[in-house]
Amino acid sequence: MPKGYWVSVYPTITDPEGLDVYNELAGRAVKAAGGRLLAGIGSRVVAHEAGIAERVVLIEFDSFEQAVAAYESAAYQQALAELPDGFERDFRIVEGID
Repeated sequence: MPKGYWVSVYPTITDPEGLDVYNELAGRAVKAAGGRLLAGIGSRVVAHEAGIAERVVLIEFDSFEQAVAAYESAAYQQALAELPDGFERDFRIVEGID
């Protein structure tokens, strides 16, 4: 069964401290749903072409369905509600290649 991945790219972060509550809640929600952080805050990035080097977060789940369910969970929705106003990110759920 192919794994599932959350891929987030943050084009600009003007107030990193404004993400503290979201990061704490999201971390707990991801862990409770069986997700594993593969790359994230503090990871080095080399961007090419139109790439964004600000922050990239990569989270792995045992299946695509698990990744979708984690996003839709009440715990993660609570975390999303804590994102600051004007916050921008490019988020997607991707099915891995088995």
